[in-house]
Amino acid sequence: MTTAPQPPPVPTSFIEPPHGRAAALFILTFGTFVVGTGEFAIMGMLPEFARSLHLSAADAGYAITAYALGVVIGAPLITILGARLSRRELLLSLLVLFCFGNFLSICMPTPELVEVARFITGLPHGALFGISALVAASMVERSRRGWAVGRVLSGIAISTLVGAPFSTFAADHFGWRVAYLIIGLFGCITFLGVWRYIPADQPNRKNSPLKEVAAMGNTQVLLTLLAAAIGFGGMFAIYTYLTSILQNVTHVPEWSVMLYMVIWGMGMLVGANAGAWLVDRKLDLAAILALGGSAVVMLGFSTVLHQPLLLALAVFLIPTFVNGLGPALQTRLMDFAGDAQTLAASLNHSAFNIANALGAALGSMLLAHQFGYSALGIGGAILSAGGLVVYLLAILVLRRSGQKEIRQSIS
Repeated sequence: MTTAPQPPPVPTSFIEPPHGRAAALFILTFGTFVVGTGEFAIMGMLPEFARSLHLSAADAGYAITAYALGVVIGAPLITILGARLSRRELLLSLLVLFCFGNFLSICMPTPELVEVARFITGLPHGALFGISALVAASMVERSRRGWAVGRVLSGIAISTLVGAPFSTFAADHFGWRVAYLIIGLFGCITFLGVWRYIPADQPNRKNSPLKEVAAMGNTQVLLTLLAAAIGFGGMFAIYTYLTSILQNVTHVPEWSVMLYMVIWGMGMLVGANAGAWLVDRKLDLAAILALGGSAVVMLGFSTVLHQPLLLALAVFLIPTFVNGLGPALQTRLMDFAGDAQTLAASLNHSAFNIANALGAALGSMLLAHQFGYSALGIGGAILSAGGLVVYLLAILVLRRSGQKEIRQSIS
C-alpha cells in the first residue's frame, strides 16, 4: 500500500506563529497568489480592457508598463522608507496600498488615470513578495528555508494557473473593473489573515534608510540581483509572444491556446517546488541547473514551433527550469544581504520585472528585424546563459575573496 508523502519535519528553532505555522504559510502563499493575479490578470483581459476604454491593444499595454514601473520603483523606495517597521507592520501597510490601488483602478474614468492607478498598485508588489519570503524563512529552521520560500512563492505560479484565467472569465462576463474589484477584496482578506496569523516580530527602530542602502554594497548581493535581471529574461522573451506563436506558427485550435497557458502555469508551479527542494540540499547547484537547463530547453523550443506536442513539452519545461531559479536566488540573498535583508529580498522582484522588460524588448527587437518567432528561443537561451555566466562569476569572486561560503555549494 502506497503511503502519502510526508511533510518536512517540524523545525526545532523558528519564530512561532500565533496560530500555527501551517496557517501562517497558507496566508502568505494566498497573498502571493492574490498579488500575482493582480499582475498577470490584465494580460488575459487586455482586449476587454482596451475595448471599454476605446483604446488600441498597443495603447492598452501601457497599463502593464505602468504597473511594472511601479514595481521597479516601489520595491527599493518603500523598503527603505519602512526600514524601522517590523516585517508584519510593513506587510500590513503594503497590503493596504495594494488594495487601495486596485480599488482606485476601478474608479478611474480615463486611460491616463487608470495607468496612474496601476502604477500605484505596482508600488508594493516587490516588497510584498520579498518580505513574505523573509517571514516564511523566519518561521522554519535554517535547513528548511528553501522549502518555506518555495512554498510561499508558489502562489505566483498558482496565480498564472488559476487566478489569471479566472480574471479573464470575470472580465469577459462582468467587465475588467469587476475583476479588479474581486482582486482588491481578496487583498483585504489577505490583510485580515496577516493580522491574525503572522507573528508580531520586533521592529528595528534603530535601523535607518542609509544603513539599509549601505549594506547593499555587498558584491555577492549585486551579482545575484544581476543574475536575476538577466537570467529570468529568457522566459519572458518567449511568454510575451506565446499566444502569437500558437496562433500564427503552430496554428493550434483557438480553444487550445488556454490549454497551453495552463501547461505553462503547471510548469511554473513544478519549478517553484522542485527548485525549493534542491535549494535545501545544494543551493548553487539549484541555480546552475535552472539557468543551464532553461538555456538548453529554449534552444529546443526554437526547433519545435510546428510540432504541437513537442511544443507543449517545451512550454512546460521552460517555466519549470526558470522558476526553479526563484527560491535559489531569494535564499542566496538572505545569506549575503546582512543588514539589508528586506531591501535585497524586495529588489529581487524588481530584478524579476527588469528581466520581464528586457525579455519582452529583446523579443520585440528580434521580430521587428524579421528574424522570426524561432529566434525568440535563441534569444531567450542567450539571456539564460548570460544569467548563468553572472552566477558563476559570483561563485568565483566569493572563492577568490577567501570568504567562507554560508551555504553548501556544488563542490
